[in-house]
Amino acid sequence: MSTAAAPVRTLRTGTVLADLLPSSRVRDVALVAGGAALTGLAAQIALPVPGSPVPVSGQTFAALLVGTALGARRGFLSLALYAVVGMAGVPWFAEGASGYAMPSFGYILGMMLAATVVGALARRGADRSVPRTAGAMVLGSAIIYAVGVPYLALATGMSLGQAVAAGLTPFLIGDALKAALAMGALPAAWKLVGRKG
Repeated sequence: MSTAAAPVRTLRTGTVLADLLPSSRVRDVALVAGGAALTGLAAQIALPVPGSPVPVSGQTFAALLVGTALGARRGFLSLALYAVVGMAGVPWFAEGASGYAMPSFGYILGMMLAATVVGALARRGADRSVPRTAGAMVLGSAIIYAVGVPYLALATGMSLGQAVAAGLTPFLIGDALKAALAMGALPAAWKLVGRKG
């Protein structure tokens, strides 16, 4: 008596999770709009940080997740749409803010770049295993801070050291938890999809 294992679909590198949906222009528009909406919704999960004009929010996690799941181009477009709609007055930035005249706007600019980079890495398989997902999330977070912290310093007149203390240090533990969540969710999604093939 032989037992055959269930067939496992081979999912080639160069594919992101969104590519598993039937391809169409409507799909891409829906994914971009959905990614922007998810980021706006996640931004409403926000807690003020004493001594910092930047709250802890879910928008950074959503931005990295959107970039990884949608790929570089759609990830960038999602975050660009999120930024443009928020600048136009929709109150869906963290803590219900909108506009571009806020000290934390640099983080939103950084999220556009980070979504692009993690999306490109996901096309190379960076979301398929826990260690590679961890690396992509750390790099994406570093990009967000590399843009957001200097912007915070310029917007508020803080020194770079003060901006690091107010706009980076208080968020490291939360970012580690968000990365851990992504490290579990993304590779698990790929395993699930592979088994359904």
